[in-house]
Amino acid sequence: MKKMLLYGFAALLALSITGCNKTAKAPSGSSEGAASAAGTKTFTLKMSTQLNETHPMVEGFKAWAANVEAKTNGGISIQVYPSAQLGSDEDVIEQALQGVNVAVLTDGGRMGNYVREIGIIGMPYIVDSYDELLQIVDTRSFADWEERLVSENGIRVLAFNWYDGPRHFLTNEPAPSPAALKGLRIRTPGAPVWSKSVEAMGATPIAMGWNDSYNAIQSKSIDGVEAQHTASFGARLYEVVKYINKTGHFQLANGIIVGEKWFSQLPAEYRQILIDECKAAAAQNARVVERVADDYESQMVDKGMVVVEADRSAFKSASEAAYTALDFASLRDQIYRELGK
Repeated sequence: MKKMLLYGFAALLALSITGCNKTAKAPSGSSEGAASAAGTKTFTLKMSTQLNETHPMVEGFKAWAANVEAKTNGGISIQVYPSAQLGSDEDVIEQALQGVNVAVLTDGGRMGNYVREIGIIGMPYIVDSYDELLQIVDTRSFADWEERLVSENGIRVLAFNWYDGPRHFLTNEPAPSPAALKGLRIRTPGAPVWSKSVEAMGATPIAMGWNDSYNAIQSKSIDGVEAQHTASFGARLYEVVKYINKTGHFQLANGIIVGEKWFSQLPAEYRQILIDECKAAAAQNARVVERVADDYESQMVDKGMVVVEADRSAFKSASEAAYTALDFASLRDQIYRELGK
């Protein structure tokens, strides 16, 4: 009898050890989720951005990651990959559509390739500040566009209230009006929302990668860029360009998106935490960006750049041609009606 009890105890002990070893060998960081020691699934999300490590928005992504990990008790781990380590935005978006566990920072221009109307958030002078930008993001129309991104394209917007400040024209000759931009080759992203707008405001749009801008100005392949201060300062453009023409033509709204295939695997509680914390981190980071942008402008002036207070009313009037060309005038009226403007 004593031997039987000893054999039984040994068998139970062996089963216990085997079970522990199986849990310990569970893979971590897979898109499907790995089994934790408690038996629940854990998920890893790789956050991709073209922005470099020192950009203030990257700190916002890290804050989002820390908050999500804390709120999910380690159930979701977000790894931030700056400087295009995971590839171009287009490549990462394609991965997301295939169900890979990646997120990417994007803008209305790119999302306009999937749901045309959402591109209006990147149009010139659609708003004059971040707070006005938030009002558009909160409209019923914007919510409908986000739903169409999911239902028609498999793209899930986590938050579209990330902000990188207003964009201005940087040139080597003053450009206080659209007429002064005539004939100047200005680098801009390739989306129609951007290129048509830059063209309407007088310049010749040149689509090229941002990282090529410095050398292109230096070699006189282009005459300048249109960009926000966080990008201009980080790229040291003050070394090759003279004037900051304060047009504020675009208020740079950004969104973080993931693929719906991956997102739908998450428990409902995790999905809500991922969205809520993304929006909260974006709202907090936007105020940091506003302060930092002012500081960067001061530093660029200290390094020899000259600020030109542009005729914004003239630029705003010129930009109307882009609304006509892209058939956005009536949509803008609809949005303004929703806002009571």
